[in-house]
Amino acid sequence: MLTLTPIITVSYEVKTVFLVLSVLEFAVGILVNVFIFLVYFWDVVRRQPLSTCDLVLLSLSLNRLFLHGLLFLDAIQLTHFQQMNDLLSFRYQTIIMLWMITNQAGLWLATCLSLLYCSKIVRFSHASLLCLASWISGKISRMLLCTVLFTSVCTIICSWDFFSRSHFTVTTVLFMSNNSEFNLQIANLKFFHSFLFCSVGSIPPFLCFLVSSGVLIVSLCRHMRTMRAKTMDSCDPGLEAHIKALKSLISFLCLFVVSLCAALLSVPLLVLWHNKIGAMVCVGIMAACPSGHAAILISGNAKLRRAVDSILLWVQSSRRVTADHKADPRTPGLC
Repeated sequence: MLTLTPIITVSYEVKTVFLVLSVLEFAVGILVNVFIFLVYFWDVVRRQPLSTCDLVLLSLSLNRLFLHGLLFLDAIQLTHFQQMNDLLSFRYQTIIMLWMITNQAGLWLATCLSLLYCSKIVRFSHASLLCLASWISGKISRMLLCTVLFTSVCTIICSWDFFSRSHFTVTTVLFMSNNSEFNLQIANLKFFHSFLFCSVGSIPPFLCFLVSSGVLIVSLCRHMRTMRAKTMDSCDPGLEAHIKALKSLISFLCLFVVSLCAALLSVPLLVLWHNKIGAMVCVGIMAACPSGHAAILISGNAKLRRAVDSILLWVQSSRRVTADHKADPRTPGLC
């Protein structure tokens, strides 16, 4: 007996609300990350040297721009081009796989940032750890290059696995065309296997990220005990550096886990439960996480905060000049 997947429709109102929210998330994400990129790119144009932290943040902003583009394409695919009887279409699978690879590259960049914070802020007592910290601090640029190479290798491997399984699925469908439900289940299982296969590449950077963040937490506890013993002032620069670094890293950890869980949940929501609204919620969460972390990075970085203050000061002065001109229209314009 032939049993087909039930055809479930999503109302026009739900699609409209989801698309509007997706446009807003895309606009905010692009605006925040373009701002970070332009701040550091302007230093490159002026031929000012970039620190290793600046290079990591510049690379991370480019990664997030590509990530937001993929998620916006995902939202358009869900609202306009996806049929409910073929939820995991080939285009949707390709977008999700590209998102997975890009997200993995962002995790490697965040790991480089955490290692940099750890080497710059933590005060090691052992000579071997001190040498390791100084070595890591001087090798961040090479680590960024290794991140690009590793991501390229993962892209090749995941693409080969994904497209080879897609070819196998098409061949199976041609030979077993009398059972549409069985063919659809095979295609979904092959895609989910490829998705999990690409997720394995996130384990090494995630472990490095956890270790470096743990070292920062231990160092913060030791620093606070030292402050209590010496009754030091609460406005200690070392304490502020620890707190800013941990705020950035812990926020990234929480947002990355939430985003990854939403991505993993979106696939069975479509495949098993045929819940397109739930998948839309997951995509919205995936798009909100990178923007939130970028805003936290801006608030914790001195150069980016100065750039924000300069823009706000320029806006206020422009509005003041406009208000003065309206109050006294006889003021001649400047040539």
